[in-house]
Amino acid sequence: MTLKQKKRIFYCLMLLTGIMFILFIRLAYIQFMMRVSLVPESRHTLQEMSMLQRERAIMLDSGRGRFYDRYDTPLTDETIPVVVLFPMDRRVSQSGMMDSKIDKISNILGLSSDSFYKLWGNLREPLVWRSRKGGDPLYINESQAKLITKLDVSGIKVLPYNKRYNDNFSGNQWLGYLTQGTEKFNHTNGGVHLKQGGGGLERTLEPLLKGIGPTIAYYTVDGKNKPISGTGIRVKAPDNPYYPLRFITTIDRSIQQQIEKLTKQSGMKQGSVVVLDTDNADIVAMVSAPFYNPQEIHPEQGQWNNKALQAVTPGSIFKTVIAAAALDAGVTSIREKFHCTGHYGKYGLSCWKEEGHGTLTLEQAYAQSCNVVFATLAERLTSGQIQTTAEALGLGRRVGWENHDMLGFSLMKPLDHEDSGVVFDPATYPYDGGVRAQTGIGQRNVTVTPLQAANLVVTLLHKGQVQAPRILERISYHNGQVMKRLTPHTYPRTVSNIQPETAKVISSWMRKVVTEGTGQSLSNSNWPLAGKSGTAQTIVKGIAMNNQWFIGYGPVNQPRYAVAVLFQHESPDSKNKATALFGQIMGLLSSTIGSTSDSGR
Repeated sequence: MTLKQKKRIFYCLMLLTGIMFILFIRLAYIQFMMRVSLVPESRHTLQEMSMLQRERAIMLDSGRGRFYDRYDTPLTDETIPVVVLFPMDRRVSQSGMMDSKIDKISNILGLSSDSFYKLWGNLREPLVWRSRKGGDPLYINESQAKLITKLDVSGIKVLPYNKRYNDNFSGNQWLGYLTQGTEKFNHTNGGVHLKQGGGGLERTLEPLLKGIGPTIAYYTVDGKNKPISGTGIRVKAPDNPYYPLRFITTIDRSIQQQIEKLTKQSGMKQGSVVVLDTDNADIVAMVSAPFYNPQEIHPEQGQWNNKALQAVTPGSIFKTVIAAAALDAGVTSIREKFHCTGHYGKYGLSCWKEEGHGTLTLEQAYAQSCNVVFATLAERLTSGQIQTTAEALGLGRRVGWENHDMLGFSLMKPLDHEDSGVVFDPATYPYDGGVRAQTGIGQRNVTVTPLQAANLVVTLLHKGQVQAPRILERISYHNGQVMKRLTPHTYPRTVSNIQPETAKVISSWMRKVVTEGTGQSLSNSNWPLAGKSGTAQTIVKGIAMNNQWFIGYGPVNQPRYAVAVLFQHESPDSKNKATALFGQIMGLLSSTIGSTSDSGR
């Protein structure tokens, strides 16, 4: 062997030694340094991730924040005992003592032992036993839970399970629903798929709701994905006394549920009910129809849409805006007399009362909902005066409570997908008298949400000061310590308010609607009531339909609640169902706090 060859061999050995040394240093770094470092986009270290890959888990509690009503009654999350099956090693013949135990367990679960054995034998992942396919986990009572625990069958456990929602339909779309999280979202949760908010409060508060991790029951598997004998089933939960967070809403659960029942009985197919506390515009109840099941969301069917936050044609309730604009602008007075023949004489407009109302004052025109009078007033006004007054009463803009730079949100806005509504469509020519006349009776391009309509009533009761309805009162830690209170506030002023005297006059006219006008069917209610009816003409798939409204407050002498009721897509020949439901809701509300004196009737 020549010297040159020896040198080549030496250099190759040195190179291999260097490579081996680098690999040794790399392995040492991984073993001693990286194993205790967090994996990118994960809460776990490399060592923990290697252990998680050997775990097969089922989630018992997502760790999401809990919702409560104003009296701390739970709105979500009920912990119940359920049966969980694990694919453990079951090389046991179906006879003797095991057979007897399985007979007892399968009887509790409502199926034959043969069917149970077959299902259990084919199991590859842990399974929470459910009442039906895709339904709620099967609730077992205390005696059944004790029996299954006493039988002590490996792979069959009774564990506490957190049920987020009940498997039924309701009208509380403001709460929202959950949807499957992204792959990145579920990347570091031990194979457990977490969900995230898809709508309502579940979506708008997602960063706070998601918590610090789930509670899981898990077992360990070998390289062939088979359970490792002797490791057993263990439960792992976050150890933090501050989580999950508690979200206290302004909702009264009892009132919400009772209004849902009344709404269903009324035959409402599409529409909404909003109940506000007149003191601060807090949302006491918000019902949307059709009802939805948060566990079975079908986006194409639209039940999950919150009708209370969607703007539709308001009809005659918008005459409230025209009355306020006309009085503030000085184009009329409470002493002016008008004459209605039943026909406006132009633009194809007429009054709902064919023979006309005859001679009447503005107050009487409001109570009788005279189209001729309000079309006349709208033509006297400029489009700017109508727009400005509408905004001054909280229309044409979002009114829900919101705040900047709070709890990590650049804009904290709990109400999801709230419409602003419209007064004049930019594509129309607002200087046209016909446009203003049609706008004056709540037609043309005007749209209003039921929340805005109820808040309009509260605004009048607050002398023209627009309130910002809250649905969330505070956020607390799990131990009860308050994290943040969402303080009530008025809506930020962008235009001047209407005159306090104007607000007082119109709110008093609402009483006339009930005593002498279109709301006389409410005159014998437990409380003295006040309000405004409305019927709006709409076209749905080429068919003429009506939106039926009633907004108002009660009791008149000491207002407690403002209510807006909307029935959408009703037959033009049907009576105003909203008025009847408004009366029933006010009767319910009066029974919850007792009837007041009937002064003011």
